Amino acid sequence: VASDYAYVFIDCPPSLGLLTVNALTAAHEVLVPVQCEYYALEGLAQLLRNIELVNQNLNPTLQVSTILCQMYDSRTKLSAEVVADVRGHFGAKVLHTVIPRTVRIAEAPSFGKPVVVLDPSSVGAQAYRAAAKEVVDGRA
Repeated sequence: VASDYAYVFIDCPPSLGLLTVNALTAAHEVLVPVQCEYYALEGLAQLLRNIELVNQNLNPTLQVSTILCQMYDSRTKLSAEVVADVRGHFGAKVLHTVIPRTVRIAEAPSFGKPVVVLDPSSVGAQAYRAAAKEVVDGRA
């Protein structure tokens, strides 16, 4: 697989279930999406503890390489505060691009398509492409 693809993304829940443990054991790096909401910070702390457990016991090379702030609502102070907190704690690991909360992103799963296919010119699709470019360019 490594010779065929530059990146392989394994999307899994943040819990420490079997799927997540297997994914973290196989992975080299972790890209963590963080919702710009208060309770997401608590979830992030738990996820980081789980990653550390896998790192200590199953995959000593596993590392968090990238943090992506998503569901950003520019109408709230909380979103800006969460992004500032995450950037303050993780520094250069946090992508500059922030994924906004949009109707098109929310609707995309009901059409069975990612927003970049459903509505390529939408703000959300543009943000996801910018985030992908940052990852590929190594800016995170």
